[in-house]
Amino acid sequence: MAYDSRLKELKSALKNVIAENDSIVTHVESNREEGSSEVQAEVKHVEAFRSNLAKAREIRAEIEALEGLSEVKSWATGSVAPAQTSKVDFSSNDSRKSIGQRFIDSDEFKAMNSGRNGYTMQAPFQAKDVFTALPSGTPGDFGTPQREGIVERAKRVSRVRDLFNVQQTNSNMIEYFRVSGFTNNAATVAERSGSPEVFTSKPQSSMTVVGVQAPVRTIAHFEVAHRNVLEDEPTLRGIIDNELLYGLRLTEDDQILNGNGSGANLTGIRNVSGVQTLLWSAGAAGDTRIDAIRRGITKSLLAYYEPSGIIMHPNDMEDIELTKDGENRHLMVMSVSIGAEARLWRLPIVSTPAITEGKVLIGSFGVGATLYDRMEGTIRVAEQHSDFFVRNAVAVLAEERIALAVKRPESFVEVTLDSAPAA
Repeated sequence: MAYDSRLKELKSALKNVIAENDSIVTHVESNREEGSSEVQAEVKHVEAFRSNLAKAREIRAEIEALEGLSEVKSWATGSVAPAQTSKVDFSSNDSRKSIGQRFIDSDEFKAMNSGRNGYTMQAPFQAKDVFTALPSGTPGDFGTPQREGIVERAKRVSRVRDLFNVQQTNSNMIEYFRVSGFTNNAATVAERSGSPEVFTSKPQSSMTVVGVQAPVRTIAHFEVAHRNVLEDEPTLRGIIDNELLYGLRLTEDDQILNGNGSGANLTGIRNVSGVQTLLWSAGAAGDTRIDAIRRGITKSLLAYYEPSGIIMHPNDMEDIELTKDGENRHLMVMSVSIGAEARLWRLPIVSTPAITEGKVLIGSFGVGATLYDRMEGTIRVAEQHSDFFVRNAVAVLAEERIALAVKRPESFVEVTLDSAPAA
């Protein structure tokens, strides 16, 4: 009969698909045992397995349909008793399970999803839940909602801290000598001079040495969350922790550069007496912003310090990278095409909104100034705050303790990009 012929053809095709999947599983298993690192090839095998699995499901469904039709026809003609067909049992003592979950928990689905030797390929069920109007009495957990991950905020990539060789301290106060105003009068000296001859007096150099204290300062903030949320959603807990730590870093950048030294603030580099200054407008006619920064580097070198970095606002960085010559060609196109690390005049650049737009700080970071970590950024969680205990609320606290010692102010130069020099 036509039914028998079609059933035979479908069952043969199903056996071939199953055999092919068995071969794929064997191949993947053997590669893993041999320590193969061909990840791309394994991914292709997984895709082929899933494609075959979907094909097998379609063939099986057609076989069951034909067998069902054949049995109904035989029963209607009275030739044979109705055959007992295999079916998936969705019954469960746990009424909280959705229909989809009961199907996944069934022995038939597990058998379909299993390969040889217990190796299981995780192939998701391909059917989609599409509902318009559900019938009355439908359980509230019918269908499976899709949970999308939280998109974290984009974070500032470069930090002022990156320019320092950070040191550790166990103290709450850093005491150091700040040296400034060095006048070098060293010269060649004759053994005798004058008439009558006397031993020649040696020239005297001078410098200003001031004892300074740099107290360790605390940067901290906290967020409030419900305890159940943190327990039930570990991903959310991680996001809260990361956001709080990131907030510490933003304030740290601002304090290192702009702290005014009053109260619990650091004394930032830009507010230390003795830092050199340079105006773009005071340069030679035709000087660009790039030229002004190069002249600032020279001022640091003339103070006998080798600059190690440049800090500027993103808008100023944009203006510099878009600077063109008289033929409308970008001057920094070669540096931009090189890519990875932003550099200008061979020095790394930290582009950050923490510095005032129109100001560029050049200096010997790590030599002219030292950043100390008393306590790196940490996260603590507690419910002993106000009435948090009875409200199941918790406070997530982020905190760090740092100190900044600006030992050689003259090693830093602040360039003001006010206006181009007059022609």
